[in-house]
Amino acid sequence: MSFFIAEAYASAAPAAQEPSAIANIVMLVVFMLVFYFLLWRPQAKRQKEHQTLMTGLQKGDEVVFAGGLLGKIKSVDEDYAVVEINDNLTVKIQKASVLATLPTGTLKGIGTGSSTNLSKD
Repeated sequence: MSFFIAEAYASAAPAAQEPSAIANIVMLVVFMLVFYFLLWRPQAKRQKEHQTLMTGLQKGDEVVFAGGLLGKIKSVDEDYAVVEINDNLTVKIQKASVLATLPTGTLKGIGTGSSTNLSKD
């Protein structure tokens, strides 16, 4: 049988070197730093900004809240705010649902835009 296939002789495989403990620790520290700067820090910053926004809400502020609705705050208590959406429509919302405050007068500027008539003739 050795006529067609050359005989193979097993050779001792070189010993695999394991990385040192210091290299493993350095890799772990680098991973944690990247994780901190890319995830934890920006999220904490956004959370702090939102907390500042919620504590700074006052009567008369124009706000955008979750769902995209716009309104003007009529009253504020610890966890809730009463928001006027229209002249005769007010809703009570959680302050945490407020996404942003708008510059004063924004609602009047939006309300003067052209409206579309969707009714069939």
